[in-house]
Amino acid sequence: MANNEELFKKIIAHSKEYGFVFQSSEIYDGLSAVYDYAQNGTELKNNIRNYWWKAMVQMHENIVGIDTAIFMHPTVWKASGHVDAFNDPMIDNKDSKKRYRADVLVEDHIAKIEAKITKEIEKAAIRFGESFDEQQFRNTNPRVLANIEKIEDIKNRLYPAMDNNDMVAIKQLIEDIEIVCPVSGSKNWSEVRQFNLMFSTNIGSTAEGATEIFLRPETAQGIFVNYLNVQKTGRMKIPFGIAQTGKAFRNEIVARQFIFRMREFEQMEMQFFVRPGEEMKWYEYWKNERMHWHQSLGIPAAMFRFHDHDKLAHYANAAADIEFEFPIGFKELEGIHSRTDFDLGAHEKHSGKKLRYHDPELNESYVPYVVETSIGLDRMFLAVMSFAYTEEQLEDGSSRVVMKFPPMLAPYKVAVFPLTKKDGLPEKAREIMNKLKYDHMCFYEEKDAIGKRYRRHDAIGTPYCVTVDHQTLEDNTVTIRERDTMQQERIAINEISGVVGERLNVKP
Repeated sequence: MANNEELFKKIIAHSKEYGFVFQSSEIYDGLSAVYDYAQNGTELKNNIRNYWWKAMVQMHENIVGIDTAIFMHPTVWKASGHVDAFNDPMIDNKDSKKRYRADVLVEDHIAKIEAKITKEIEKAAIRFGESFDEQQFRNTNPRVLANIEKIEDIKNRLYPAMDNNDMVAIKQLIEDIEIVCPVSGSKNWSEVRQFNLMFSTNIGSTAEGATEIFLRPETAQGIFVNYLNVQKTGRMKIPFGIAQTGKAFRNEIVARQFIFRMREFEQMEMQFFVRPGEEMKWYEYWKNERMHWHQSLGIPAAMFRFHDHDKLAHYANAAADIEFEFPIGFKELEGIHSRTDFDLGAHEKHSGKKLRYHDPELNESYVPYVVETSIGLDRMFLAVMSFAYTEEQLEDGSSRVVMKFPPMLAPYKVAVFPLTKKDGLPEKAREIMNKLKYDHMCFYEEKDAIGKRYRRHDAIGTPYCVTVDHQTLEDNTVTIRERDTMQQERIAINEISGVVGERLNVKP
């Protein structure tokens, strides 16, 4: 798909025009990096969430789901490290007045160098044909080796500076590798400063007695502080998992790129509790499981890739992202992390409560290790929109925009149309609609010519359109049109639900 800003703009415009995503508070000129899901977007978002929940909870006997509060005791965030360590390095360009994450500027620079390496390899592959040995080329080509060395030098300076909170060293690195502002093109940078991403508020009935608390920046901590409650009440045996979906809040320095990076967003997370020493086995297991889930949607495997982390968070001993090829390039969609016993150990220490598991097989107690899978629901929504958006030139010279959603995720599964508004056709169409809506999300429409109605439902991604015509009144058959192929066939009314249901029945 490559980096395609024009396509991205079309997806954003389509999202508004066809009722998927609106700018929040738009009549007041909006609120930066905050969005509302519209009628079709809400259905799509619910379907993605339900598909994830089904794959994670319904299909695993040893995973259960919970729903924890957004507000938590402030010590939770001290124990988790968010009060002290949940910071991003911030830098301003003095000419454009734009603010950036300093580490992201450097990582984007690294990505450009990596793109040069990829280009060299692609050119060599064409030149040498079947005899091309990519590994040998990487190890011997002078330009590739020089660029690899550049990347290593940058990483060897960036990551220690990040670990040591050395803002001066990060600024010096940005100057040394001559990063320019993407907007102004200048190198006129401010100093680098730390910026905590948590939103705070006060809880309490009086100003004097109020306690400062935080809007949760992640949903994981609600799982960790309830780990023992769930384990005991559910009589869970290790290994077991706890899943949760819900809102989280981050005061992002750079919140942009539509719903890719928002200040209020939704996560779908699962924490999997395992024996110490077995975490890497389960880490690999969940990497493969999660990639399988993404590909089960019918999205091409080439649009996904793993990115293993060089720099690990303070709680992790292994971490990888599943990246998706958005129109803005490959970006993080889901994280799989081996979080060790950091979280439960920290909460045990700060709360003074034992958070151990007594393992009957080993006859010993220990703080479990955790493997996490964490996916942004909003990013998954954007990934599905990016994959689905298709512009087609048709044989008759016309064109259409069609949202080729995986059918089980489509906002509406069936649209029911009477061919005309007379001769008893609307009544018959309503009768069919009233039966179908018990099994599927359906849409009834009788306005405009049938061709226009087809185009509207192509644009919102409805897999099937059912048309009731005069023949229907004679033999109880209808025309059913398939979205992607536009092929039509006549089937009996009592076959509609089965035909639609068969196509929607995809196993996660």
